[in-house]
Amino acid sequence: MRASKVMVADVTFVADLSGALFWQEQRLLVVSDLHLEKGSSFAARGVLLPPYDTVATLGRLAAVIARHDPRMVIALGDSFHDRDAHERLSAFDREALSAMQARRDWIWISGNHDPALPSDLGGVVASEVAIGPIAFRHEPTGAAGEIAGHLHPKARVATRGRSMERRCFASDGERAVMPAFGAYTGGLSIRDVAFAKIFGSPGFMAHVLGDNRVHAIAASRCY
Repeated sequence: MRASKVMVADVTFVADLSGALFWQEQRLLVVSDLHLEKGSSFAARGVLLPPYDTVATLGRLAAVIARHDPRMVIALGDSFHDRDAHERLSAFDREALSAMQARRDWIWISGNHDPALPSDLGGVVASEVAIGPIAFRHEPTGAAGEIAGHLHPKARVATRGRSMERRCFASDGERAVMPAFGAYTGGLSIRDVAFAKIFGSPGFMAHVLGDNRVHAIAASRCY
């Protein structure tokens, strides 16, 4: 099963294996923390990484857009790794992004890494967006009906005598934190105190991105 159902404030979302959320009734696709051009940002500081993260991330994004054909895409902040990252996009990457934006609405939520997004990226820029009972923002506040990113949740679980650590969605039915979508993004354990501040207790679910399916596992079973 490539997807799992995630409920937030009585709205059913599809948690895609890619790390995106899809709201079928609204034909709305949500992704978070693309961190485009992270590789070039590190290279500028002397930390050499293969410069292919943007191509890989946009390729995965194009695939999930083709799979769901959304009417609207919301990118939940930190779409670019730093304030100048958009200037380092190659012409090829800009064309790929423009092709994905064609014939659909596109909203960039500003994040802490990219607080001042330019207007020439296509789409519109917002600090947060509310659609029905759902509020989309970058940094989670713990409010009911909230879908946010920023924390890059990951879960470690025991399986077949070994441990596996993967990105995950974190949700308790009233709010959700999305995994980072970017190719070079790390993660924060869902057992970290940051998640306790949002959910109040480990009584929430981790929708873990496995090799071939999304696994719904109680956060209390993760470590």
